[in-house]
Amino acid sequence: MSDKIKELLAKDSFDINDLADIVVILRSENGCPWDKVQTHKSIKKDFLEEVYEVMEAIDCDSPEMMREELGDVLLQVVFHTVIETENNNFRLDDVITDICKKLIIRHPHVFGSVEADNVETVLKNWDTIKKETKGQETYSDTLKSVPKNFPALMRAQKLSKRAARAGVEYDNAHDISALENAVKALENSADSDKAVAAKQLGEIMFTCASLARKLDLDAEEVLTDTNNNYIEKFEKTENAVRQNGQDMTALSINELDAYWREQNE
Repeated sequence: MSDKIKELLAKDSFDINDLADIVVILRSENGCPWDKVQTHKSIKKDFLEEVYEVMEAIDCDSPEMMREELGDVLLQVVFHTVIETENNNFRLDDVITDICKKLIIRHPHVFGSVEADNVETVLKNWDTIKKETKGQETYSDTLKSVPKNFPALMRAQKLSKRAARAGVEYDNAHDISALENAVKALENSADSDKAVAAKQLGEIMFTCASLARKLDLDAEEVLTDTNNNYIEKFEKTENAVRQNGQDMTALSINELDAYWREQNE
């Protein structure tokens, strides 16, 4: 047993450097068979899952859950950093230094002489500094910088927000009219032209995401709430069907619809 392992075993409390040391040990020659063969790509989805679990903890308003899930996210940050340290690219200190510098640079109203008395001014300054530091010369550059791996609704909302900064912002009535036109086009193409239907459906979803932004709503959260409500309504309907000694699959859509309306009105 190495001195470092003995030192860790003797501790009751730890800091982020201890976490990095543990990951290094796990990935060492005598470490864990699973940990030492992982790559950025092999654990990429794990990172995303841990972030979603933090969001779940927030929605549950559970400090205990949040404490645990934030630790799992921190592990992902450290794990990816250790991999890069092994490749002699950067260390954990570099990651922390970069984010500290970024926060200082993007808050000139706190760490400099720029004045910003409201949230709108702060966000405007943030966006301006972000464009400068990332070398974004055009509004198109800012749209292209939105990660392609974002959930589609989130990405759509961010794209419409950045387009609005360039003046591409319609009123709600225009968006609703555009939705109606897209729905009509979808009705005409749904059974005949799959490519056209896909295009129209995409337009509908993008416009909905943009409209949600202007209503100060998060499109992902709105759809998540709808998904959860759908499950609840479905369960009520199924329970009613089962209580009558019936099977949902044996009923017609009209019969199921009658149950649905009765249980969810």
